[in-house]
Amino acid sequence: MLDRSISPDFQTIKEINMPNVKVIDLPNGIPIYIVSVGEQPVIKIEFSFEAGNWQEPDNGISFFTAKMILEGTSNHSASEISEYFDKFGSFIESGQGLDRSNFVVYGLKKHLSSLLPMVQELLNDAIFPENELENFKNIQLQTLRVNFEKTAFIANKTFRRKVFGQLHPYGNSMSVEAIKGINQANLIDFYRNYWQRKPHRIFLSGNIGEKDIKLIEQYFGTQKIGQTFQNKIFSDTTFLKAENILIEKEGAMQSSIRMGKQLMTRKHPDFFTMLLLNEVLGGYFGSRLMKNIREEKGLTYGISSNLALFGQAGYFVIGTDVKREFTQQTIEEIHKEIKILQTELVVESELETVKNYMVGSFAGSLNTPFEIMDRYKVIISENLPLDFYNNYLPKIQQVSDVMLLEAANRYLVADSFFEIVVGGK
Repeated sequence: MLDRSISPDFQTIKEINMPNVKVIDLPNGIPIYIVSVGEQPVIKIEFSFEAGNWQEPDNGISFFTAKMILEGTSNHSASEISEYFDKFGSFIESGQGLDRSNFVVYGLKKHLSSLLPMVQELLNDAIFPENELENFKNIQLQTLRVNFEKTAFIANKTFRRKVFGQLHPYGNSMSVEAIKGINQANLIDFYRNYWQRKPHRIFLSGNIGEKDIKLIEQYFGTQKIGQTFQNKIFSDTTFLKAENILIEKEGAMQSSIRMGKQLMTRKHPDFFTMLLLNEVLGGYFGSRLMKNIREEKGLTYGISSNLALFGQAGYFVIGTDVKREFTQQTIEEIHKEIKILQTELVVESELETVKNYMVGSFAGSLNTPFEIMDRYKVIISENLPLDFYNNYLPKIQQVSDVMLLEAANRYLVADSFFEIVVGGK
C-alpha cells in the first residue's frame, strides 16, 4: 500500500528536448514555421507582422489598428465576422505589442478550408468603420481614466517612460490626447504600410498535415507581398541617468514601488546568468524578496523581480505594492537583499533549488504544441538560433555562485536604478 506520509523521491531533470520546428518558404517568400505535435485535431495559425509600437508614427496607432481589424471588411460587418467564426467553433484574436502585431486563429482541422478565406479577407480588406472606431475610442478613454486611479498603473507607466525615454517606442504609452487624435485615416495608413500584403511570418502548430500546409499556401503563398514602410529608428544603447521619483497620490492607501533599469536582451552573453540571478532575488514564490518582505516582515502580499525582454532592448524591474507607512522600510529591505547578493556567495543548496525550479518550470511549459510554438516564436522573431532553448538546461547548470556575485555587482548597482514610488512615503 502506498504510504502517503512519505514524499516521492526527487528526480532531477537531466535533459530537455523540444520538438523540432519545420520551416517552409511559400512561393512568395513568406516563411511558415510548423510544430506538428499531438493527436487532437486542433490547429493554431498565427500571422506575425512587424507592426508594433516600434513602427507606429504616433502613439496608439498600432494598438488601435490591431484591435480594429476585426470590426469589418468591405463585405462583412463585425457581427457577421464573429458569427462566421462561431459557426465553425473557432476563435480569433488580434493583438499588438511593443515590437509586432499578431493575428491568431484557433480551430478544428476539418474547418480550415472554410476559415482561411475569411482570415484572408480580414488581413487584406479591413476598413476600420468610423462608428466602431468612435465606440472603441470611448471604451479606451474610459479604461484609461479608471487606470489612472490605480497607483500600480501609474508606476508601471512612469517606470517605462523614465527607463527608455518618452519618445522611445518602449517608453511611450497611450494618453487621453493620443486616443482622441486617432482617426480612420491613421489606421488605414498604418494597415496599408505594415499589414496589408506586407512581409510577415506564419506560425502553424497542432496536428499539422500536408493538406493543411497546402491550404495555407493556396490562400497566402501566391499573393504578391510588398515592402514594409520604413519608419523611425531608435538606438537600443541609450541609457538614461537614473533618478528617484515620488508621485504623491492623495487618498491612496498604498504605494506602488518600481525599481530597476534598462538591461539586456536574450542575445547578451550574460543573459542566462542574469536570468538565474533574477530568480534568486525575486523571480519565484520562494525568492529572497518574498521570504524577507512578505513572509518574515509581512509588508506586502507579494513582491517580485522580473526581466522584461523585447526585440531591441530589455529591462530589469522590482515591483510591489505596500501600505504607505511601509514604503521606506520596503525600499531599504530591497536594497539590503541586493547588497547581500553583491557580497555573499549564494549557498549551494539554494542555487540547486533555484536551478531545479527553473528547469522544471521550463519543462512544464512545453506540454502543448501551442506552448512549444510560443517558445519558438520568441527566438525566431528575435533572430536567435533555433536550438536556443535546447541549450536552456546546460546554460542554467553552468551558472556558478561566483558568476552570480559578479553579475550582481555589475548589473544591480543601486545608483543605476530608477526608483519610482506612486502613493507616498
